[in-house]
Amino acid sequence: MPKKSAAGARQVGLYVKKDARAAGKAEEFAEWLGARGIDVVMKTSPVPLGRSSGTGPVKPPKDLFCAFVLGGDGTFLSAVRWIGDREIPLLGVKFGDLGFLAEIAEENLFEVAGRVLKGEFKLSRRMRLDVQVTRKGNALVRETVLNDIVINRGALARLANVITHINGHYLTTFRADGLIIATPTGSTAYSLAAGGPVVHPKVPGFIITPICPFTLTNRPLIVPDEVEITLRLDKGSSDIVLTLDGQTGLSITDKDVITVRRSDHPLNLILLPDRHYFDVLKAKLRWSGGRV
Repeated sequence: MPKKSAAGARQVGLYVKKDARAAGKAEEFAEWLGARGIDVVMKTSPVPLGRSSGTGPVKPPKDLFCAFVLGGDGTFLSAVRWIGDREIPLLGVKFGDLGFLAEIAEENLFEVAGRVLKGEFKLSRRMRLDVQVTRKGNALVRETVLNDIVINRGALARLANVITHINGHYLTTFRADGLIIATPTGSTAYSLAAGGPVVHPKVPGFIITPICPFTLTNRPLIVPDEVEITLRLDKGSSDIVLTLDGQTGLSITDKDVITVRRSDHPLNLILLPDRHYFDVLKAKLRWSGGRV
């Protein structure tokens, strides 16, 4: 995708992990931006699956040039929720171990920020999922997620029996510890740990990955991104939780229907011209011993 023009770089966002080190770097970075005539909108990340709302504006201004995310992959996923449906480009800055969503390391922040403000970057449009949970026809939840949704059984629950339909056509009932529906971006997260394939971000599909399936012939499946996936639990299911990007969760029962489709609002991810997807993939998966 063509790069975004830097002519309007007058206001940027800083989305910061709730951590002393990240907060200190954010204050330093905010001063650096201010000295260059850039206004800063700062937001502190809440704790995933917690009740804290963090600090800063509830939603970012619509005209943000971009937002820098200071933290790990969890902070990045929280930032994606913060921008919602707005087409604000995000750049991940890692603190600690490198995540797949962090484009740069902390020590390169100021150098890379200078390049971004000059427009020296590309945008990668990453597919997101539109997820809706209904109960007796009433919508309980509607969320947009970047990585995945996960149906997980609790510690004392039996196997989760997840009845799965594709475009209204019955596929199968997964008997497993859980089930993951992931985007290509999320294919390198929980789905990969559960035995799912790595899927390039430009491949238009969803990954359906059972977690420790009872039937060994239940294997991960890639389906086209224009389908609608419908999930519900078999009767009598209990102690089952649905999580969305690992950020929010809710208990679900056999009365709930989960509908998953491609969102109309992809995420704009900032990429540097000299960084390549396969190099990051090789480094993270330790192929040929490489590291970033």
